[in-house]
This record gives sequence, structure tokens and C-alpha cells, in this order.
Amino acid sequence: RRLALSPRQAAALVAAGPVSDGGPRVRFAPSPTGTLHVGGARTALFNWLLARQQDGKFIVRVEDTDTARSTRASEDSMLADLKWLGLDADEGPHAGGECGPYRQSERGELYTKLATQLIASGAAYPCFCTEEELEAKRQLAEAKGEDPKYDGTWRGADPVLVASKIAAGETYTVRFKVPPATFFEIDDVVRGRVGWDVGATVGDFILLRSTGVPVYNFCVAVDDALMGVTTVVRAEEHLTNTVRQGLILQALGYALPRYAHLSLVLGEDRSKLSKRHGATSVDQFRREGFLPVGMINYLTTLGWNDGTDKEIFTVEELVDLFSLERITKSPAVFDMTKLRWVNAQHIRIMPRPELAALLRGYLVQESLVVDDGSAAARAFFLQVAELAAERVEVVNDIAQVVEQVLSYELASTVVSADASAVVSDGFGEVAAAVTASYEAGQMPTGVEEDFAGAWKAWTKVIGDATGRKGKKLFMPIRLALTGSLAGPDVGATVQLVLLADGRASKVVTMAERMAQLKAVKLPASA
Repeated sequence: RRLALSPRQAAALVAAGPVSDGGPRVRFAPSPTGTLHVGGARTALFNWLLARQQDGKFIVRVEDTDTARSTRASEDSMLADLKWLGLDADEGPHAGGECGPYRQSERGELYTKLATQLIASGAAYPCFCTEEELEAKRQLAEAKGEDPKYDGTWRGADPVLVASKIAAGETYTVRFKVPPATFFEIDDVVRGRVGWDVGATVGDFILLRSTGVPVYNFCVAVDDALMGVTTVVRAEEHLTNTVRQGLILQALGYALPRYAHLSLVLGEDRSKLSKRHGATSVDQFRREGFLPVGMINYLTTLGWNDGTDKEIFTVEELVDLFSLERITKSPAVFDMTKLRWVNAQHIRIMPRPELAALLRGYLVQESLVVDDGSAAARAFFLQVAELAAERVEVVNDIAQVVEQVLSYELASTVVSADASAVVSDGFGEVAAAVTASYEAGQMPTGVEEDFAGAWKAWTKVIGDATGRKGKKLFMPIRLALTGSLAGPDVGATVQLVLLADGRASKVVTMAERMAQLKAVKLPASA
């Protein structure tokens, strides 16, 4: 439920002035008009890392004054993506806080009060120009080859005339009175000193539209000030907004925050990252099976490094190491191959029980496996985790790995050219020994406390029965039990097959494998 500020509450917030709790206060301020994309997620992450490192506050503020495009569904999606990444807000729409409300659409009275205050101080004025008049001015300026900025028609208007028009109910915008011959400069943490000749580049700009709706730059300046934001970390596309926001802050008597404008994230073709480059939204990456820590690790390295060649970091390490001063000016290139590699490294080092639980959730969700909660089921998922640790880059890859391991293509493999050397070297003898041992109940069941030991002992029995060892023993055993000449460790595969019986939707059980092995027709040369 949205609770907009009352005029009384707005007056109290203005009177209280900027919040200050002694520590750094940073903010991520998305517009809820779509999904949280890679660039926005990186901006949120850099702000969050800075806040966590310096014991500051990470504020999430929803900039939803674009009522035509902003939706609650988009807001909810973005907040859910931040939560999935682990970027917990100290203040925001869900977290609450003393600076709320944290949606700009609920802070309208605040902007109206401060616009009125700027008019009273002479820093802003009502403008009664119609859209038609403004369009005519724009066309005239363009025809003269001039910058089509507002010409200040109502800047020095007779106060009596202005008052009479307001009294008559005529609509008007509120424009900021840009000081003449002003040079505005910031010392950007990433870009160094950046300045603007205000008089030459910025005309008197709108603060409130004729509908009373505040414009973006006015809202941002007011909210950054009253929320006590000490450092603004945002994308470089907002750099040009800084001059207007800075002028507003100065006119209201508020201190300017420190600024750090991040370079763009580009696709591999060096153009701005977009949907045509593939997945760009956080939710897409989540659904494709990336880990939050993998995303955080990779996003942090898009434009930042710790000064070493290290590429894999835990979140705790990033909090300790991060600094704005090590952010580079040059654009970062988003490399999907590198992201998958980074994610794979985090899968490798994830504790096996944690990885097993993650994979279980995916496999059950996709109806590939049923979990009955038994000890055998837990052993099955732990074995899946062992396979995944060395073979997948994202969680969703496990579906293909499991399906391959649980399949059995013996009939087609034994007649292939690749298998001829193994098949012709007494494969039938080994196959007979394997099936005989299985039927005698000698093969491990998969639930042994020391399956690796039981498996080793069983292969020795087969070796003794056939007089084989080494590659001459293990290659035909692999082919007989997996139906393949390559793949994961044979013992691990066999254990997974044994444990999958009755719980995996696509599995050729060991009993079915033994039946096929007995019935398979080997090439005449065998």
C-alpha cells in the first residue's frame, strides 16, 4: 500500500534537513520501467560494496515519477533481483527507514514545497509559455543555428502579472533560474575534474510540469540531499544531469555529494550492451542457472580490479578490497564466456552439500528427479554434485550431464569405429563376467558407506576372473556399464545409475543395462 507524504509531513522533512548518521550513505535509484539489467546491477553492487566496506548505509530509492511507464510489477521484479544477488538494503521501500517514503511518486508534496521555496528565494519562477509557444521558440532557434534552450520569456516577468495569472487559474511550469556566467565543476572520483559553462549550455530548465509533476533532475537532487547521500555512484550517462542537480542543490543550500560516474558496459562488438547480445537482465541469468556469487564476482570486475591478476573472489573478499579509486575510466566489455568460466569456478569450490541442495532444487523443479528424502536420495544428490563440480558452468547444465550419465547407448557404440579396438580385444569375455557377477549379487548397490572401496574390490574380482588389469580391464568395464568410451569416472557413474533407480525420470537402470549387455550383438570381428 502506497502512503504519500502529507503537506505537514513534507514540511517536517524539509525543516529537519539532510539526514546524517556520521557514515557514508549511498543509493541505488532504479526507474521501474523494465527489468534490472547488467549495468544497473553493477551500479547497485558498487554502491553496496562501498556501504558494506565502510559500515555505511545502502539505500534503495524507486524513481517512478514517469507514471506512463513505471509499474509495480517492474519494481517488485527489480527488488527481487537485488535480493537474489544478496544486495540487502538498509533503507528502501521494503526495508523502511527514517527518510521514507522511498518511492518518488509518494514524495510529491516534498517537491512542491521546495519548488515554492525556490520561487520565494528568487531561484525559480512560474512560466506560462504554452507548448505551441515553446515549439515555435525551438524552431526559431534551430533556424538560426542556435542551441534550442529556453529564452527566459518569463524569467523577469512583472510579479503583479504573474500573480494575476495564477489567481486566474492559468497553468504554468516552474523553471529554475540558471545563474548567468556560471561555471559548474565537480571532482569525479572516476573521471577527475569535469566542468560545464552553464550559461552557454544550460537554459532555464523545468522543475515542475504544468500538471504539478516534478521532473527527474529536481527529484534526484532533493532526494539525494534530504536522504543524506554522501556519494553518488552511477552510470556515465547521468554525468550531464549532474550540472542541473548541482545547481538545484546549491540554490537550496545543500552540500553536493561526491560523484563517481561509471563507464558503460559494452557488448563484445564494442556497442552498448543490449538484448541483441543475449541475456542482459539479472532474472535471465538467474533462470539460466548462474550463482549470485558468480554474478557478483564477474560484475565487480567489469571496470574494477584489485591491482593483481586474481580473478576469483568471494563476496567477503570483494567487500574488503573494493575501492572507487580503482574503477577504470574505460568501458567494460561484457564477455559471456568469461562469466560462465567465473561461475564455474564458484561451482567448483562450493561445499558439496550446498551444491547438492542447489542441484536438487533444479532437478526436482524440472521433474527430472523425485526426492523421497531417503538416505539413498541424499547420496544420489551428493553424487550429482561431484559430477557437476567438474563438468558444469551453470546449474542448468546439470540436466544434460545427468541425462547423459543415466543413458545407455551400448548397441550403437559397440558397432562404431571408435569402439572396434576395445570390442575386438575380448570385450565379450569381460561382458560375460560383468553380467554373471551382477546376477550373483556381487556388484555394489550404491548405498555402501565406502562405495569407492567396494567398487575397487569389485573391479578386482572382474580382473581376476578375466585375467585382465589396467586399461585392458577398465575400458571394457566402462563400455559394458556405461555404454560409452568416455565420460565421468566409471565408479561415480555406476553409483549414480544405481541410486537413480526409481527416482530419475530418464534412467536406464542397471538391470536394464545388464539385459542389453547380454543381448547385444557384437561385430563378427569380436
